[in-house]
Amino acid sequence: MKLYSQISGEGTPLIIMHGVFGMGDNWQTLGRKWSKEYEVHLLDMRNHGRSPHSDVFSYEAMSDDLLEYMEEHNIAKANIIGHSMGGKVAMHFAALNPDKVIKLVVADIGPKSYKPHHQQILEALTSLDLPNISSRGEAEEQFGIHDPGTKQFLLKSLYWKEKGELAWRFNVPVIAREIEKVGEALPPNAIYNGDVLFVRGGKSWYIKDEEWDDILGHFPDAQLETIEGAGHWLHAEKPKEFYEIVNEFV
Repeated sequence: MKLYSQISGEGTPLIIMHGVFGMGDNWQTLGRKWSKEYEVHLLDMRNHGRSPHSDVFSYEAMSDDLLEYMEEHNIAKANIIGHSMGGKVAMHFAALNPDKVIKLVVADIGPKSYKPHHQQILEALTSLDLPNISSRGEAEEQFGIHDPGTKQFLLKSLYWKEKGELAWRFNVPVIAREIEKVGEALPPNAIYNGDVLFVRGGKSWYIKDEEWDDILGHFPDAQLETIEGAGHWLHAEKPKEFYEIVNEFV
């Protein structure tokens, strides 16, 4: 799997992985800031963005994709940031390839199992009749997501596949079929003893105080920072705070 990426800057590699339904473009603003100090790699994960689509969609496969990407780009070690699904990939990868990680940042996701909770988004994606829509404005009008932030986030992945034909950059059928895998827990024996920073949003429910002991069971040297006033998309809602917390750690 040859992942698409945007690379900028020079220095120690910093790899950033987005969440489900996202793409590397979501991290461009922070990526530009970090590129002044690091060689930044904004990845499109498999079945997302401009990376290839595949019937295989699992954390094992995405972890292998990252290893292949690092080997292809001659990256011996990297600082790695992963948000949500990308954070789960980062956790898997670090446990399997500890020698490839300098420091690990996991944004608003834990190693536990999460029940599927993207049904509304999937229903909206699958019910949008793209073959009979002739403009982005029409697609936006018919798109069944009411939260403005979520709506705009998802519509960033809508593109003109060819003249007169709109399409989603992410692989809707496979993600819908495999959505339970996105919530899978880290295997019990997955342990990484290196430096890890978990960053959560103060308004998010993804990492709860009572789950910290479980996190330490997988990541004994983990630290936790909370960005007050931020939800799950903490890097987009509070980019300055996220940048400063991560910069100090890395």
